Amino acid sequence: MSPPIEVRIRSGNAWNVPLGEVWEYRDLLRLLVRRDFVAKYKQTILGPLWFILQPLLMTLIFTVIFGKVARLSTDATPHILFYMCGLLGWNYFSLTANSICNTFTANEHLFGKVYFPRLIVPLSLLCTNLFTFAIQFALFLAFWIYYKWLGAAISWDASLLLLPLILAQAGVLALGFGLCVSALTSRFRDLLIAMALVFQIWMYATPVIMPLSEVPVRWRWVAEINPMTAVIENLRRILLGIGTPSFSGTALSLAVTALILAAGLLLFARAERNFIDTI
Repeated sequence: MSPPIEVRIRSGNAWNVPLGEVWEYRDLLRLLVRRDFVAKYKQTILGPLWFILQPLLMTLIFTVIFGKVARLSTDATPHILFYMCGLLGWNYFSLTANSICNTFTANEHLFGKVYFPRLIVPLSLLCTNLFTFAIQFALFLAFWIYYKWLGAAISWDASLLLLPLILAQAGVLALGFGLCVSALTSRFRDLLIAMALVFQIWMYATPVIMPLSEVPVRWRWVAEINPMTAVIENLRRILLGIGTPSFSGTALSLAVTALILAAGLLLFARAERNFIDTI
């Protein structure tokens, strides 16, 4: 006769990240990833086509307004490729961060009924949006091949191998920022309303619609404080062969990302211990 199984649930300290528990609940993580991906567009008419239509429509709008009317520089790159590449990185970050911001408010009915590592929910959103990125990357690749066939001055080299690392930084940044906001919104729901404005301002503060090379050199350090600046510039460098990423800018971006992640894990760990008492 096998001995009885005893499970102990401890609150732990705020710095204790339950990675071991997350691994033990990996089946639940896979289940949540599948649920989020299927349920997101289950009751929509166009379904997964929205993954393609959203970046395509935004690219066309940016091309007309900023490329044709405002005539902003795109570093001699076709407008569609320039904006689509920028949106490729920005959409993954903003979609993931925005989803994670709602972790407590969107799952309070689940958190109040059963125990599991709460960190699994934001991690599932992080993984789910990788599928969205893959679909949008395939769309970008189709346009890249078309413009390359037309003779556009775009190229790839060995730096393409760094794409997973750049994507990982965007994901980690989204995770850290989303955890910070979700922890605060467990008590202050007003933040959820403000997030739409925050992400809109943040996008225009990131070189999505214009290259970093157009920013005056003396003010470039201000732009590089934004951790997404290095992500977008490095993404354009490896996918289009343009961009002005610097080692110092990338190092600063990684440092800010690490700080945001640490703050997010700390705030999230504190909030999850008291969240049930506040709903």
